Amino acid sequence: MITLYEGGAYLVNGRELIADGPEAAQALTARTGKAVTKEDARKQTMAYGILEAHNTSGSMEKLQIRFDKLTSHDITFVGIIQTARASGLERFPVPYVLTNCHNSLCAVGGTINEDDHMFGLSCAKKYGGIYVPPHQAVIHQFAREMLAGGGKMILGSDSHTRYGALGTMAMGEGGPELVKQLLCQTYDINMPGVVGVYLTGTPAKGVGPQDVALAIIGEVFANGYVNNKVMEFIGDGVANLSADFRIGVDVMTTETTCLSSIWTTDEKIREFYDIHGRVEEYKELAPGDVAYYDGMIVVDLGAIKPMIAMPFHPSNTYTIEDVKANLADVLADVEKKALVSLDGAVEYSLQDKIRDGKLYVDQGIIAGCAGGGFENICAAADILKGRSIGADEFTLSVYPASMPVYMELVRNGAAADLMATGAVMKTAFCGPCFGAGDTPANNAFSIRHSTRNFPNREGSKLQSGQISSVALMDARSIAATAANKGYLTAATELDVEYTGKKYHFDASIYANRVFDSHGVADPDVEIRLGPNIKDWPAMSALPENLVLKVVSEIHDPVTTTDELIPSGETSSYRSNPLGLAEFALSRKDPAYVGKAKAIQKAEKARTAGEDPAEAFGELKPVLETLRKAYPDSNDGNTGYGSTIFAVKPGDGSAREQAASCQKVLGGWANIANEYATKRYRSNLINWGMVPFLIDRGELPFKNDDYLYIPGIKAAVKDKASEVTAYVINDGMKPFALHIGEMTDDEREIILKGCLINYNRR
Repeated sequence: MITLYEGGAYLVNGRELIADGPEAAQALTARTGKAVTKEDARKQTMAYGILEAHNTSGSMEKLQIRFDKLTSHDITFVGIIQTARASGLERFPVPYVLTNCHNSLCAVGGTINEDDHMFGLSCAKKYGGIYVPPHQAVIHQFAREMLAGGGKMILGSDSHTRYGALGTMAMGEGGPELVKQLLCQTYDINMPGVVGVYLTGTPAKGVGPQDVALAIIGEVFANGYVNNKVMEFIGDGVANLSADFRIGVDVMTTETTCLSSIWTTDEKIREFYDIHGRVEEYKELAPGDVAYYDGMIVVDLGAIKPMIAMPFHPSNTYTIEDVKANLADVLADVEKKALVSLDGAVEYSLQDKIRDGKLYVDQGIIAGCAGGGFENICAAADILKGRSIGADEFTLSVYPASMPVYMELVRNGAAADLMATGAVMKTAFCGPCFGAGDTPANNAFSIRHSTRNFPNREGSKLQSGQISSVALMDARSIAATAANKGYLTAATELDVEYTGKKYHFDASIYANRVFDSHGVADPDVEIRLGPNIKDWPAMSALPENLVLKVVSEIHDPVTTTDELIPSGETSSYRSNPLGLAEFALSRKDPAYVGKAKAIQKAEKARTAGEDPAEAFGELKPVLETLRKAYPDSNDGNTGYGSTIFAVKPGDGSAREQAASCQKVLGGWANIANEYATKRYRSNLINWGMVPFLIDRGELPFKNDDYLYIPGIKAAVKDKASEVTAYVINDGMKPFALHIGEMTDDEREIILKGCLINYNRR
């Protein structure tokens, strides 16, 4: 089904794969009639060509990228624009689209959601942007329909910013990276590795894009095969997939932890652009005659079976066939994993979902940037036509990804076919993907064609004793399960005639409702600031030395950004930095906020010229021990704050608040064995926090310990790769912390205390 090469591979003439190794050079010469160097072959990938065209550094080893377009949604654009305004923003220098697809319901916190929307509209007018009102489109569907272009690059403040199937290299990052683009700065990275994804064959009838995506994620997530690399989709199997099918696979590449994605393009992609009235944006993309890849994933599409990602991660994959055949064992394994994911906070079992030897599901959802596409919903309608979902617990909700998609489903009858079964059609909204829509009952089990199934992404709250869970599936198998009234069923088990309805895009919807400044700024517009929209608090520059209290210690194999700052109802407070910070780690470590705020009192006292030990009495014995060993350490050169330890933090969302909430509570650093994603590490740096690394093994410190890091300012400034830190206990126990590679600008941002301070220099 899926094969991973142990090393790199060459692609010859777009068809033949040659594994890297001692005999590769001879094989290449025999095929091409000339000597081929690996260095030259690296330059023949599609990714290299696009990155080269957008690089401003003059070096293809150290890239400084300028993006063509930017996009954000309504739980990120307020903070981004507030940060850019504080740094002197006058106008948007590139097209910037503000969509409203996360807080669309305006259901939590009084007026604050709609206040954010009005802020966005006024900023689009003032700075020359594009504003997409609530319920019109989810962020990524609008980008596919109206922004993507062959050979272009788009940066979005959402982790699922992926438009590679359309020939656009897109990346999801935390808000500060968009701020840099708004201030005409660059996105600085080392040249990423490029991993080929060679598709061959044709998917079986009833197999959908989510099945292919989950199969790939299951093979590459745990081993980090594509971590922070670009996935380049190639091979003869690409031509056998529709544009919608490719898009459905592509959007899920985020869950592999790759950096970005790009696909070969063809007439099917040209047709996509033509349907959307933008055929001039099409560009044919293909690798050169001999292209070198740092790894190769070979996918036999014909061997892919309907898949399911069981709770609580998209990589926890099985075939539906295997789940049904080994139901008790699979559920027992999920419950075992839940002990890690949920920390035993609630009692969790799925055994009551076994009814007559079959798995009963309480809810089905087809939604968002992954599931809400036209072909997915049409296929679901074909499966369900003339059937009923029943009148028991099982419910089915369908969210088309944009209003144009919804309109076509109404016109061609698919919406009516779905509604006749008892399914509910809803407007474009990302809520089911992050815990703000269709929250199931306590202990319920939901199957969703959406992007993630982390704990609590369905809306339950561990701190209130609530738990429900989500499995990811393709729309087709969700519909088949609905047709079987909630009993788990693969789409391949049903004999269905798929009608293959043709899509017709109606641009009048956007013409009538979307505000487009066409890049013209109006400085006279007054920005509308609701009472919940607050400025970022002042942040200090990095002191010469640091005393840090370890205020949380997380030993899960991977820590998601959802666990660092929960999604769902907290999204309403994303425009209020201090208000949102009260939720930090609330589902993972409820004691975190109190501990962080307590040590922060010492730093506030220090910067006010007062005695830190008087402000926070717990420090007195710590400082006595410290100053015996380091008498030169004093309140003039030593700062106080907090840090957390996590084995591998930062998987999942691009949300900057996973870092900024720690910062506004006095965080100066994270300590980790590794960082799950580049974007989380970048968020730490942009908020002035040192992304320390520590070697795996027994930790020299524990939760509530105090650490002393002398000379940290000099270490960052002088590009030191390692510092000696100390655990302050009865004595001073030394240990090593690694800093890792950073650009000169990143070091300066940390020295200044955050990106806002850096841009005020």
